[in-house]
This record gives sequence, C-alpha cells and structure tokens, in this order.
Amino acid sequence: MPETIVLHTKLKPGAAQAYADAHAAIPAELVTALKDAGVASWRIWRSGRELIHVVEVDDYKAMRRELAQHPANVAWQARMAELLEIEDDYSGNDSGVPLVWELP
Repeated sequence: MPETIVLHTKLKPGAAQAYADAHAAIPAELVTALKDAGVASWRIWRSGRELIHVVEVDDYKAMRRELAQHPANVAWQARMAELLEIEDDYSGNDSGVPLVWELP
C-alpha cells in the first residue's frame, strides 16, 4: 500500500523564481529515477518561502536509500542546495512531517 508523505522545506531569500524555473524542466533522468524508486506522485506548493511537498510512494525510506547515491538525484540535490535554506543530503532516516489529525 503506497505511503503519503508530507515534507516541509524553505527557500533561501530571493530563490523563488530560480526554484520555479528549475522545476519547470525536471531532468528526464531524475523523473525515471523517482519512478523506479517507487514514487507515484510528487506535488509541491509554495507560500512565500515555505514549500510543502506531498509524495505518494511505495516505501519512502527505501526510496530515499535508493536515491541517495543515484547520479541524477545527487546532481538535483546539489542544485536544490543552492536554493534551499537547509540542504537535504539524504543521510537521515526521516519520515516526513507527522500527521496530527485527519477527517474520519
């Protein structure tokens, strides 16, 4: 059963347009790597500098392990590190933002 993971990141001041531009043309190699790692959907919303990601994935932790050293992801993370306040180096064992409440 797929997992829904929510992530929160924050842009560096002045990076909103560069972030939008980068996401206007995601490298095909990265799309393939994400899909091969079990990602069904990855959506991002922005409010000011705040970014909310909603990821539908077979196994989030396995996906992170698989992508940690993938050349397409390493290059993408290097680009994102230029734009985000906190770099994601894929070294952690995170589970995203915890769910607090859900409408039954």
